[in-house]
Amino acid sequence: MRAAACILKAHDAKKITMSNETKQYSVLRWRAATSLRAVDELAVEEPLEIRVNGQPIAVIMRTPGHDLELATGFLLTEGIVQRSHDVKLSAVLDELGLEVQNVLDASVPELSDLNGLQRQIFASSSCGICGRMTIERVRIKASALNEGFSVNPTLLQALPEKLRMQQKVFSETGGLHGAMLFDHDGSVLAVREDVGRHNAVDKLLGWAMMNKLLPLSRAGLFVSGRLSFEITQKALIAGISYVAGISAASSLAVELAKETGMTLIGFVRDGSAVVYAD
Repeated sequence: MRAAACILKAHDAKKITMSNETKQYSVLRWRAATSLRAVDELAVEEPLEIRVNGQPIAVIMRTPGHDLELATGFLLTEGIVQRSHDVKLSAVLDELGLEVQNVLDASVPELSDLNGLQRQIFASSSCGICGRMTIERVRIKASALNEGFSVNPTLLQALPEKLRMQQKVFSETGGLHGAMLFDHDGSVLAVREDVGRHNAVDKLLGWAMMNKLLPLSRAGLFVSGRLSFEITQKALIAGISYVAGISAASSLAVELAKETGMTLIGFVRDGSAVVYAD
């Protein structure tokens, strides 16, 4: 086992080809005391720098693709913009007029306190969520939820498979989170993938915002991973009242859902589910 591990270390960084969302690498597969050289498809993870009015405010590690939607959704869920016409995103050019890769600048009129904005973004990404004061701040920013949205149990149990069938890159790599918007009869509205589950949700909400679909009072959100506070917070900002996922919910996510009238359902798999808030 030790020898095989050493061989893996020597070969796992050899890159063969590259695409936008995936890269192929030469690997050594080890199983039952035997090893075999193979080519493995990995999900790409790269930084995206987001600027507001020319000043950097965040660097997001993400899977390339739908970057405009990701940046738009990020600005929405961070409370920087509220409507699609509040922001104009563009590529950043260098002194030669060439596009700077992986950098987007958001032109946001009537936004003066950029230093305060930078501190806010840094705090939320580095220090985590502070608790009840954060929940109260989110509730103030969010619209009232439409509590009439519901999905019957049969349709709910079909959501994991619907999401998996739409996850092209996950099927190739096994290494991406997915998020899906669906309507009351379980029809898929949109699906996005990313190495970060929060990014996948931001891409969805950015798509909705760019298509003037907010608030999403007639849509539910289904995610492939854990139901964290950040996931429920993003849903709340977008007006989504029904959130479900394959894994467990955190305590603060349940608290936020209960306080705002959101339906929150976890462990949706194998014919079962856990209703945390309804």
